[in-house]
Amino acid sequence: MALFLFARAIIDGKPIEVFNHGHHTRDFTYVEDIVEGMLRIIDHFAAPDPKWAGSNPDPASSRAPYQLYNIGSNKPIQLMRYIELLEECLGRKAEKRLLPLQPGDVPNTYADMSDLIAAVGYQPNTPIEVGVRNFVDWFRSYYGL
Repeated sequence: MALFLFARAIIDGKPIEVFNHGHHTRDFTYVEDIVEGMLRIIDHFAAPDPKWAGSNPDPASSRAPYQLYNIGSNKPIQLMRYIELLEECLGRKAEKRLLPLQPGDVPNTYADMSDLIAAVGYQPNTPIEVGVRNFVDWFRSYYGL
C-alpha cells in the first residue's frame, strides 16, 4: 500500500511518485478500524430481500442472503496531507515526483459506510494522525530503524 511504499522510499532517500500532482483525496483507514468493522459484522447474518423481483431487479438487493459493506474512515484527506503526516512522523522530507493523473484513475474516493453504520453501528475512531504515527512506530520497530 502507499504508506509502505512511501515510508520505504523516504527512509531510503528515494523519490516517491505522486500522481495527480497530489490532489487526490482518499479514504485512508487505520487497520485496527478495519478489523473492528469486520468483527462487528461477522456474526450479523444477511437476510434475503422479500421485495426483490426478477421482473424489476434491484442490483443493490437480492433474494440471496448476502450483504456487501464498505469499510473505511469516511473522512477523505488529500494525498499531500497524508505525505506531510508521514514526513513529520519519519522526521524526513520526501522527494516528490509530481506526475499527472494516471489514465483510469479517479481523483477522489471514499467509503460510503451508511449501510454498515445502520447494520451494526460501526464508526472508525482512529484519526489519520494517530494511524500514521502508529504505522511509523511499527515500521521502525519491524525493520530495526
